[in-house]
Amino acid sequence: MTTILDPTDERKPVERQITERTGNLTGVIGLLDISKPRGNILLDELERLISKKAPDLTVQRYTKPTFAKPCPDTLRHEIRDNCDLVIEALAD
Repeated sequence: MTTILDPTDERKPVERQITERTGNLTGVIGLLDISKPRGNILLDELERLISKKAPDLTVQRYTKPTFAKPCPDTLRHEIRDNCDLVIEALAD
């Protein structure tokens, strides 16, 4: 039998404040397809839902050249410079 121990001290729970939310999102959201199979299908559906539920968001699509390597610096910088939020698709 294996015993897994939780290293956190449960006697002193961590208290965190939740950031206030306005209730609506605005700005530019980047949808990053990492090039795994069917990731584009997931992002197509997310884009449809975002457009319906958060019409004040502008959607920008991005695609990594391959899922097997880290995102190229130029693409990361483009996303950073142009987006307020990012969702990355890890579908298979």
